[in-house]
Amino acid sequence: MSEQYVRGLQDLDETQVGIVGGKGAHLGALSRIGGVRVPAGFCVTTDAFRRIVAEAPSIDDRLDQLSRLNPDDREGIRALSAEIRRTLEGIVVPDDVAAAITRALAALDERAAYAVRSSATAEDLPTASFAGQQDTYLNVVGPAAILQHVSRCWASLFTERAVTYRQRNGIDHRTVHMAVVVQQMAFPQAAGVLFTADPVTSNRKVARVEASFGLGEALVSGLVNADAYTVRDGVIVDKAIATKRLAIHALPTGGTAEQAISSDRQEQPTLTDEQVVRLVRLGRRIEAHFGRPQDIEWCLVDDDFQIVQSRPITTLFPVPETSDAGNHVYVSVGHQQMMTDAMKPLGVSMWQLTAMAPMHEAGGRLFVDATPRLASPAGRAGFLDLVGRGDPLIRDALETVLDRGDFIPTLPDAAPGGPPASGAPAQIENDPGIVTELIERSQASIAALRSDIRTKSGPGLFDFLLEAFQEHKRVLADPLSIQAIMAGMEATWWLNDQLQEWLGEKNAADTLTLSAPGNITSEMGLALLDVADVIRPHPEVVAFLQEVEDDGFLDELPKLAGGGEARDAIEAYLDRYGMRCVGEIDITRPRWSERPATLVPLLLDNIKLFEPGAAERRFEQGRQEARKKQEDVLELLRALPDGEQKAAEAKRMIDRVRTFIGYREYPKYGIVSRYFIYKQALLDEAERLVQANVLREREDIFYLTFQELHDVVRTNQADDQLIQRRKEAFRSYQALTPPRVLTSEGEGITGAYRRDDVPTGALVGLPVSNGIVEGRARVILDLTEADLEPGDILVTAYTDPSWSPLFVAIEGLVTEVGGLMTHGAVIAREYGLPAVVGVEHATKLIRDGQRIRVHGTDGYVQILS
Repeated sequence: MSEQYVRGLQDLDETQVGIVGGKGAHLGALSRIGGVRVPAGFCVTTDAFRRIVAEAPSIDDRLDQLSRLNPDDREGIRALSAEIRRTLEGIVVPDDVAAAITRALAALDERAAYAVRSSATAEDLPTASFAGQQDTYLNVVGPAAILQHVSRCWASLFTERAVTYRQRNGIDHRTVHMAVVVQQMAFPQAAGVLFTADPVTSNRKVARVEASFGLGEALVSGLVNADAYTVRDGVIVDKAIATKRLAIHALPTGGTAEQAISSDRQEQPTLTDEQVVRLVRLGRRIEAHFGRPQDIEWCLVDDDFQIVQSRPITTLFPVPETSDAGNHVYVSVGHQQMMTDAMKPLGVSMWQLTAMAPMHEAGGRLFVDATPRLASPAGRAGFLDLVGRGDPLIRDALETVLDRGDFIPTLPDAAPGGPPASGAPAQIENDPGIVTELIERSQASIAALRSDIRTKSGPGLFDFLLEAFQEHKRVLADPLSIQAIMAGMEATWWLNDQLQEWLGEKNAADTLTLSAPGNITSEMGLALLDVADVIRPHPEVVAFLQEVEDDGFLDELPKLAGGGEARDAIEAYLDRYGMRCVGEIDITRPRWSERPATLVPLLLDNIKLFEPGAAERRFEQGRQEARKKQEDVLELLRALPDGEQKAAEAKRMIDRVRTFIGYREYPKYGIVSRYFIYKQALLDEAERLVQANVLREREDIFYLTFQELHDVVRTNQADDQLIQRRKEAFRSYQALTPPRVLTSEGEGITGAYRRDDVPTGALVGLPVSNGIVEGRARVILDLTEADLEPGDILVTAYTDPSWSPLFVAIEGLVTEVGGLMTHGAVIAREYGLPAVVGVEHATKLIRDGQRIRVHGTDGYVQILS
């Protein structure tokens, strides 16, 4: 029976997490790698833990109580977890379990000192490290003491911090079991941590070593400063030797104690350079075995490194896979599309199949390989100029890479550069009929898709969709459409550049674009004001909406006075805009038509904050302001030398902006309209697969790529384990923040504004919509939690078009992500909201309810209270 309760480390590998926990499985795998020394030892298995839990039926009731507690109920968690720990520690270890442990000790050396270490089944996993959640005991001597500390390790599965960690991560306490690693103590001269990828920059080619004298506990617990070494390609590129006043050493009688380091050794290096390089070489061997960067704990015993732990570094952003070994520089698509959340696999593959450029996936996000554009000097200049106009942080990050000189090879110029920075573009006429024609073409194409897809199902649906994707891309690539988009943007840039040069006025085009005609996204916000006008006169409907919790409320409305009218207005709105939602580039995200309750908080805010007719008044007010601005600008220009010519050029550009800038938002509306049609057809297939018991639930298709789903429909067979693995990976990706720029070495580069024209302490960003406004900051990360008061300023991570209905009720905008021509910026200008985007960590640096001042003209935010 002893094998049921005890396993030797040398008999284990990483496939046995369920038996010996994450730490035990990794140590077993480490002990089997050639050239890697691991202190001898064994694992007490999870079967022993289950046996102990079975001895105390009362634990079941307490686990039920625990699972019902809120993760923030610290008192409740503290009390219940302490009860469970006391119960576990009070159980006498059964004779057969104790015999198995003492036999294993005798086979090694029962008089030796041991480390007794917790090893939970949800620990040191690729997607969650759980580092430091359970207990470790060092220098434990004698079988009786070791048995006692094994019990303590079992109980440490229910430390307050471990319980809270699981509650916050949605992990059921019953699914996690505890094994215990018992290893002979190493008595090292030095110990520390090795990261085989830089934990700060994520660069996979850079390793970092931290080292201190004595046991590694001094370093891990933060008791001492460590020596730090940075190694790249086998060479130490940076070294910082700390003053080390204390070390932790093992005592002969058991346990550990702090010892002062003599003054003559305090500033001596812990390791020689040769030892550092040798340690990193060892780390690379371990990394290669596990197939991902590792966080490794090591000890130095008589110039020999012993490895006491290795776990995946779970905080690194993944790197796109490539077919070559060359250097690559990737630019985040999410920062341009205003959607930096992780996307599910179906969402990723659908965007890849319908995008105009090749897209690379990493960490559930999409990236474009900018390397070819950066390698050509002429192409590089135009590309950087175009990128810089949209997002200066991306440009700065790319220039940071270029400044290194040798990362991107320079290739001969193969293509002309990007558009000139100024100079009047004249590709198409200022004809509003062009926009009308483009919209009619798009609507006809979408109507044909909606009609044709109705008859398609099974494998035939997928053949049809592959053809539909080609039509999707043809519409997006329509040269006239691209010319119309660029005409509006380039005319905006021209006006801002020239009016600043001629009149000294910043961002003059912002006012000139107010209430530009034909903007589908700004119309969407105003249209919800009209829906509020329908509902406002009916107090019974308003009261009902204040209690709405689920999406079935539309069916209930006709039972109320005025409810039929209200439902008709909401459904008409959904007919036109119901395909939209937050994160809409991911086809798997729930659309407003699928979750109409999402709109209720926005409707209630509109009912509370506005008077009837607000939409029309607001649009007309913007139109008048833009007209007045145009008159003022032209009058000022005519007073200048060559004034008539300058005024004539400006007038042509103002007309161009008013004609084309609204169309900027339409192609995205077309994409999302198509996506909803694709999605409904795919969900019908998913329903059939559920009925045939091929899938557990419809939403399982979201964790398959388009091609994988095609195969499932064709074969009526699905890999449930693959779907579960994808769900776990997606959960881990959600916790990661994608960088604006990512290199093939894994380094994420943020970029900086490098400005000295802002007040001390101000938060710097990109000015995208003129004006200065003060008000209460409303930090909102979820659209459904909007609860606005007059004068509020929205602070959020990003705003895609789905946030536009909120824009009508705010006075200013601050976002962490965005550029000059991203959707939030365009709509902020249309509505005349002072806005600053690209403010790093804005939602953390600004607290909800603080008073702030937004400088939309100069691009910074001041916290006033």
